[in-house]
Order: sequence, then C-alpha cells, then structure tokens
Amino acid sequence: MIADNDILESLQQQVQEAAARNTPLRLVGGDSKSFLGNSDNGEPLSLAAHRGIVNYEPKELVITARAGTPLRDIELTLAAQQQRLAFEPPHFGDGATLGGTIACGLSGPARPYAGSARDFVLGVRMLNGRGENLRFGGEVMKNVAGYDVSRLMCGAMGTLGVLLEISLKVLPGPEREITLVQERTPEEAIRVVNAWAARPIPLTASCYDGLHLYVRISGVAEAVAAGRDLVGGTELPDSDTIWQDIREHRHAFFDSTRPLWRLSLPPRTAPLALPGKELIDWGGAQRWLLSDAPGTSIRRIVAEHGGHATLFRRGVEHERFHPLSDALLKLHQRLKQAFDPVAILNPGRLYPDF
Repeated sequence: MIADNDILESLQQQVQEAAARNTPLRLVGGDSKSFLGNSDNGEPLSLAAHRGIVNYEPKELVITARAGTPLRDIELTLAAQQQRLAFEPPHFGDGATLGGTIACGLSGPARPYAGSARDFVLGVRMLNGRGENLRFGGEVMKNVAGYDVSRLMCGAMGTLGVLLEISLKVLPGPEREITLVQERTPEEAIRVVNAWAARPIPLTASCYDGLHLYVRISGVAEAVAAGRDLVGGTELPDSDTIWQDIREHRHAFFDSTRPLWRLSLPPRTAPLALPGKELIDWGGAQRWLLSDAPGTSIRRIVAEHGGHATLFRRGVEHERFHPLSDALLKLHQRLKQAFDPVAILNPGRLYPDF
C-alpha cells in the first residue's frame, strides 16, 4: 500500500509539473458528477487514492477526511454515532467522494432549513495552481478577519485548488422524523410552506410534484407531534424514500431525455410561465425544470424574478451556469488569478473564460 505522504507528494509533484508545462489538469474523484458544468479536457489528476478519515470527534461534532474518501464511508461512520451531514449531499453514483461533494457545493432537501454545504465547512487543506500545500480554517467555528477561503472552495468546481482534506461540522440525527403529504395547487403549496417556515415547526424538507405537497418534520418527539397537528395531511409510511429519490434524481419526475434546468429563486416567487414540467423543491427556492425552451428565454424569465438558472443535465448550451455580471466576472477572474495563475486547474469548468 502506498503511504499517505507518498500520495500527497505525488499529487503535489503532478500539479507543479503541470504548472511548469502550462498543462491543464482535470481533477477526478469518483467521477460521479462529471456531467455537472462545462466539459474540460485536461490531463486527469486522480484524488481517489487520497482517502481516509483523518480525525473524528463525535463529542465535538467535527469530522476531517481526505478528499478521495467515499461519501458513503463518511455517512456510515457518522450514522454509527447517530450523527449525520446535515446538508444531505446528493451522491449521484456509488463513487461519490467528499472532495467532489464540497467542490460541487451541492446540498439536499434540508438545505433551506439546516444550511448549505458551505455553511458546514470549517477548514480545508489544498494545493493551489502552483502546487503549494496550503491550509485554511480549522476544526472549530469561529469568526476571523479576512476572507473565509475554506468556504470559498465550496462550489468552485476545483477551479481554485485541489482539495486534499476537508473539516466539516456534523449534527446529531433527529429523535423522530415523519413526512406528511397533501394535495395542493402550485400557488397553495408555495404559500403554505413559506407560512409554515415562519412558525415554530421543525420543518426539514418540502417538495411539490405538481399535485402533492410533501413536508418532512424532524426533531424531538413532542415537537414533531405538534408540527404534525399544525401541518396536517397523511403520514407516509416510509419517510426516507421520497427524499432520497428527489435528492438522487431517482424520482419519476427526472425520468426524461429533455434538458434539466435548476432554477434558484426567492422562495415566495409564484409559479413561472415557463414551458415544460416543473418540480418545486426547497420551499420554492429551488425549482427543477424539464424543458426544450431556449436557454436565453429561461434565463431571462428567471432573472426577471430575481433568480438564476443552471443547465444541470443534458442540453447544448454554451454556458451551463447563469452568465455573471461584469462585476462578478471580474471578481471570479481575480480569484482565479490569485489561486491558479497559470489557469491549469479545471479550466473552463465553471465559465469558458477561466
């Protein structure tokens, strides 16, 4: 077996050599999310062998693991202590790794109620585009002056650095959890979910499939019982299945060959007049759209309502992510220049210019 230090030195050497040759690198973990974002054609830099849990302190609610560690291994380790990743990251395949999860910055059904993946990142160890081994943050929650670089890596799609280790805050699992279902119109579903969110109800997920509104309530038994009485509806016998299917895109809605768009909107936004089929998630803040409509039309309508649109799967759009304003584009370019001056790390994965 190759020693951990040898793997780290090999990764560092590969990045340094690529920078010297100005050769693009394509960062690879479990390749479960290779569909996300623009395609890149660099030489593969595999993080799969750089795996393992470095430190886990259940009493401190902190876990640190190497980037290539299978996400499934981390979740099983936490479950043995009745703990979990509160942002419920999607796997999208058996090969999902911790590094890919944080690099893509994806969160599951609990996102609007528990927080995003970024909210739980405490610190990272990474290689920049020069091959320098850097560490940011730590294993405690604290406020410091300056940039929170560790959380900046979340959602950067590997364009700013090669993640080596990530420290995450974890949370205890709920004492009780139920899912309630009721028939609603789209307008009603958005209205009542946002109204419930403003009340002391322990909501942890909500989704509307076009006919049925699903609401998950989690916490101590007394709070769950009180929430059930306030929300109403029929209790599903298997509370986990619906949320796993939505999180992993196994729900019948996603069984389509049409382009899949992810729309991010203010949660109280009324249903949009867009052609296609829609699933409302995150209490209205995330909407999945299956549509053959031109991307420019979809993005124009979404932007008019204060949101943005990402071509998540399929389709032929030149830019998968919503175009940036001039100010944000310049900020992204400056960050890329600071962390990856030769632009060798996943170039073009987020936007064609960097």
